[in-house]
Amino acid sequence: MYRKCLKRALDCGMALVAILLFFWVFLLLAALVKATSKGPVFFVQKRVGLNKKLFPILKFRTMRIDTPKDCPTHLLQNPNQYITPIGAFLRRTSLDELPQLLNIFVGHMAVVGPRPALWNQSDLIALRDQNGANSIRPGLTGWAQINGRDELSVDLKAQLDGEYVQKLSPLFDIKCIFWTIIKVVRHDGVVEGAHMEPSKAEKELIYSSSTQKTKDRG
Repeated sequence: MYRKCLKRALDCGMALVAILLFFWVFLLLAALVKATSKGPVFFVQKRVGLNKKLFPILKFRTMRIDTPKDCPTHLLQNPNQYITPIGAFLRRTSLDELPQLLNIFVGHMAVVGPRPALWNQSDLIALRDQNGANSIRPGLTGWAQINGRDELSVDLKAQLDGEYVQKLSPLFDIKCIFWTIIKVVRHDGVVEGAHMEPSKAEKELIYSSSTQKTKDRG
């Protein structure tokens, strides 16, 4: 009952309330993003949603427009060169994720669930298939997020996503939300740039992103 309908109703309600309460924050952050760097206010990217259907995820833009495309930030060798003046603050506080309240409201995402994979993260998508984690909506936060976030290997991340699916319940979602608040305040698990040996698929992402960047410059 909770998984099939109640969770979605609660997500929609919480997203609407949060949008109305923090609308002024949206406007302030949008103005800061626009005033401190060249480019659009929002960063839009294809992500994998429920049953592997792609959707456009929304974030406040935190990186320059010449950043390699479709490459996870934790795989960049020196991401600080791309992060905008306001971007570092937004990423550290997770405020760049606020526009995803709109994704939740329209049904692309849930408040709690596996963080949506990039469309080209084939290894993570395949592992989530094995763990049943592609069968639910991705979340603004999730079990893997509060157990390591950027510090996790792809294998462990998919394993934790599968564990969330198995334990999914109202109390478990409340636990995830509570610990998310704690982790955000502490800035736990936020690691910018390559910090572990990338998988074969991740190496391909790095190469393809670098190639695309060279083409764009040419």
